[in-house]
Order: sequence, then C-alpha cells, then structure tokens
Amino acid sequence: MSGCCARILWMRSQLSDYDFAFNKIPLYCDNRNAIALCCNNVHHSRSKHTEIHHHFIREQVENGMVELYFMTMDYQLANIFTKALPRERFEFLLSRLGMKSMMPETLKRL
Repeated sequence: MSGCCARILWMRSQLSDYDFAFNKIPLYCDNRNAIALCCNNVHHSRSKHTEIHHHFIREQVENGMVELYFMTMDYQLANIFTKALPRERFEFLLSRLGMKSMMPETLKRL
C-alpha cells in the first residue's frame, strides 16, 4: 500500500505541474487492519510492530493528500490478473475493466 501511495503522490506532483488540482486522492485497500493502523494515531499494545510504511501513509492521510477506503475482495479488479477465478467472477471483473471476452461463445454472438 505504501508503494501505491508513493506512486500516487509522484503522479500528483507531475500533474500539478500542468495545473491539475486535486483534493484527497482515494486509495482502496482490502485490509481493514492496515487502514486502521494508517488512520489511528493511538499506539496499541497489539500493534507493536508498526512498520515504517504505515507511518508514511498516516502522514499523507493527516496532510489531506490521500483518503483510505475499504473495498471487499469481490470488487478488487486486480484479482483478474492474480487469482484463478470462477467464470462468472472473471466475466464480471472483465466487464468492470471495460474489456470483452474473446471466448468462442462470445465470438459467436458478435
């Protein structure tokens, strides 16, 4: 998540050179605990090993650069590239990406 946040900030700085204005940029994550660590300033005994990248993201959230949102695994578009999915889930994510299936059944309908 910190790598994505760093890329978002880099893209923001590049686009601001061309006078694009941004409010908080949404960053979607499927891990509620990671979001809680990044948004909560309180140190808990169970979160002893908070890594440096959580502090980096927390600073960006506090500065108003990034806003974190929880997204269930059902809507994670990257799953189409990283997981073996059932056909229905694959076709759903494919349509969400704006792509078309090139399976024989689909080609017959075209």
